[in-house]
Amino acid sequence: MPLAFTLVAAATSFAQNKSLKIGENLPENVWSTPLQLVNHPQKTITLNQDKDKLILLDFWATWCSSCLLNFPKMEELQKQFGDKIKILAVTDQSRVVLEKFFASTNGKRYDKIISVADDKMFHQLFPHKGVPYIVWIKDGKLLNTTDSDQVTATAISEIIENKQSSLQTVVQIDKTRPLLLSENYDTEKNTELQSYAFLSKGRIRALDYGTWFHRDKGKTYGRQFTNKSLMEIYSSIGYELFEQKGDVLSVKRFINTVKNPSDIDFNTNIANKETDAKLYSIDFIVPKIQSDSLYSKMLSFINENTPYTVSLEKRVTQCLVLKRTSEKDKIATKGGILIDSFLKTPSVMQNATLAYMISALNANNNTTSFPVIDETGYKGNVDLRFSNVKDLKTLQKELAQYDLALEQTERPILMLVIKDK
Repeated sequence: MPLAFTLVAAATSFAQNKSLKIGENLPENVWSTPLQLVNHPQKTITLNQDKDKLILLDFWATWCSSCLLNFPKMEELQKQFGDKIKILAVTDQSRVVLEKFFASTNGKRYDKIISVADDKMFHQLFPHKGVPYIVWIKDGKLLNTTDSDQVTATAISEIIENKQSSLQTVVQIDKTRPLLLSENYDTEKNTELQSYAFLSKGRIRALDYGTWFHRDKGKTYGRQFTNKSLMEIYSSIGYELFEQKGDVLSVKRFINTVKNPSDIDFNTNIANKETDAKLYSIDFIVPKIQSDSLYSKMLSFINENTPYTVSLEKRVTQCLVLKRTSEKDKIATKGGILIDSFLKTPSVMQNATLAYMISALNANNNTTSFPVIDETGYKGNVDLRFSNVKDLKTLQKELAQYDLALEQTERPILMLVIKDK
C-alpha cells in the first residue's frame, strides 16, 4: 500500500475518534497508530506492545512551567515501576517547536523526555482546557483523568495491585463561562444571565490557580478567581476599588487584624492538604449596566459569606511624603527612551514619571516600611539618578540635589482593613 494512502487513512480514523468517558474502551486504532516522537531513537512507535500496562499520558506544552517541573517526578516513577507502567508525554506542538525547545538552555535540562509531537488523536479522545493533564489507561479502557499532583507511587501501586483507588477524577472546567453553571443553560435561547454568584472554599482540582474576566465591549461585568488565598482576592479587588477612588493600593496599605493571619495569607505555591483547604474560588457577575459597581458588590458578597470583613477606610498613618523644596525645576527630562530601573544599583530613571519611583518604594519594605506619598504635584517626566535607593538616608540626601525631600509625617490615607467578624 502506498505510504500516502496509509497516512490519509490514519488521519481519517483520527477524525472519527470521539472523546471518551471514564470506563469506555479506547478505539482499536489507537494501539496501531504511529506516534510521532522526539528524543527517541525511533521517529515513530505504536502503543500496541504497552496495551497490557498501566499507561499514563502526560499532556504538556513547552510554555508550561508546571509541566516541566513535573517531568523529573515522572522519570523517577517510570524507573521505579519499570515495565509495569508506560508514562508518555504528549503535546500537540510540532516536532520543529519541540526540537528547538529541547536545544535551548532551559530545554536541555529535559532533553531525555520522550514526547509525542504534533498530536491530534489523543487530544480528540481526551480534550482538556489546560496542562499538565494526566490520562490514566488500564486494560484498554480510560480509567481516570487527574491533575499531575495525584501521580504518586502510592496511587500507581493501588491501581497495579487492583486496590481501591484514591484518585480524584478531574474533568477540567471551562473558565470562560460562569463556574459550574449547567452547560444545558447555554442551549436556552430566550433568556440572558443577569447576575451570578458562586463561592467555594477548598481547592477545586478541575480548575487552575488563576483569574478570569467576564467582559463585553470593553466593560468588565464579572470577575472570577480560582484556587486563590483570600488575601490574593482581597488584593485584586482592593486594587480596583482604590483606582476608582484615584488612589493606588500597595502592600503598605493593608491593616490585617485577623487573629490567625495565615488562614487568609499564605504561599499558594506550596500544595498540601492544609493549604488546599484554605483556598477559595469565586465567580461574580452583575448586570452589564451595573459594571461600575462590580467590585464593591463583589467585596460585599465575600464579606457576607466568609468569617471576615474587609473595608476601605481613611486612617491617620505615618508616611513618607515626597515634596519639592524650591520652585526651580531640576528634574525635567531631557528626553530619550524610557528607563525605569529605580530599584537597581545605580538607580536610573529617564523620561519617566515620578509615579514609577513612588510605586517602587511602595512595592516592598526594603527602603522603608512607611507608605510613600507624592505631594510634589509634578506632572511632567523626569530624569533622576541615585547611588543606593535601599538606604533611606542616602536616598534622602541625594534627593536634596534635585530640590526634593522625603519627609516623615502623618496623613489620613486610604487603607484596606481586614477584620474577623
